[in-house]
Formats: sequence, C-alpha cells, structure tokens
Amino acid sequence: MPYTPEQIAHIVKKTRKQLGVTQKDLALTSGTGLRFIIDLEKGKPTCQIGKVLVVLHTLGIKLEIMPPTQEKYDGS
Repeated sequence: MPYTPEQIAHIVKKTRKQLGVTQKDLALTSGTGLRFIIDLEKGKPTCQIGKVLVVLHTLGIKLEIMPPTQEKYDGS
C-alpha cells in the first residue's frame, strides 16, 4: 500500500515530537529549511523527494521500497 503525503506528514511530525525535536532543529540537522519542514508536516505533495528522504533518515524513519515480483513483469 503506497503512502500518501498526508500519512508521511503524520509519521514525520509524530516522530519529531516523540524525539523532542523542534521543527527548526530538524531543519538544521537535516540540512533543509524551516519552511520545508513545515510544508512536509502539512503533507504538501510537491515536497522534493531527496529532501524528504534526508528528513526520514535524520529521524530514523525507515522507508521500504520493493520492486514488483518477476511474475508481474511476465504478465502472470
């Protein structure tokens, strides 16, 4: 099941708060801007994927991507 921007936003915000990190501190630690963190936590769908991945890594959030099985490639 793919994640929506809103679901990722919720996970990021919840994790950040659980760690006791401010949006400003997360921006500084992840090398992004405060505006980016605010937009990400609001679920903005046009956030840059590279920056999103950096923020996820900074917070220790794991993202698993799995290619389709070979059967799907064969049309089975």
